[in-house]
Amino acid sequence: MADPTPQTPDPLQTPDSPQTPEPPHAPVAPQHTRGDLPPHVRTLVGFTLVKLDEIIDAVGALDDATANAVPPAPGANSPFVLLTHCLGMMRRWSSTVNLGIRVPRDREAEFSAIGRVADLLVSAAEVRAAFLADLTATDWNSPPVAPATGYGPWSQSTFGVLLHVFEELCQHLGHLEITLDLLRAAELRAGGDRAGNDPA
Repeated sequence: MADPTPQTPDPLQTPDSPQTPEPPHAPVAPQHTRGDLPPHVRTLVGFTLVKLDEIIDAVGALDDATANAVPPAPGANSPFVLLTHCLGMMRRWSSTVNLGIRVPRDREAEFSAIGRVADLLVSAAEVRAAFLADLTATDWNSPPVAPATGYGPWSQSTFGVLLHVFEELCQHLGHLEITLDLLRAAELRAGGDRAGNDPA
């Protein structure tokens, strides 16, 4: 008798694993190598990829105009900017810090990024694959090759660095959800104003 329990997709699935259907906006899923990650690292990687994928899916569901729109709030960022920043942040910590392999990054430019959603989804798929490759190359029993300064004791361990990436993705997922709420509210207000100004 078949097991009726639904199976949760493995975010670290290998090319031989069953592939879950991709939403229509998503690029072709990259092929990943599982690697020999320690169990506690593998668990955290799984949670981290779930949050990354939620950000990617949310931005991927938007049209270009909405993705590049900025809510009417001081210091607000567009959904496009938030995903762009997350991608830059991930590789900085997984490669530049943990492995000592510098990935060029212009953090300031991330916060003025604009572009097509389709192009950003391709970049996101590439960064996701590269991030996993970084993790399989990481020595989880050693400190980061190029530890960051000024971030507290967690930044002195490779696992702490991964935990920071997870923290940042959780923070920016919430940031993105609030951003989308503000954009929807502004759109509803604009629609109401147009309806109120329509001649009878």
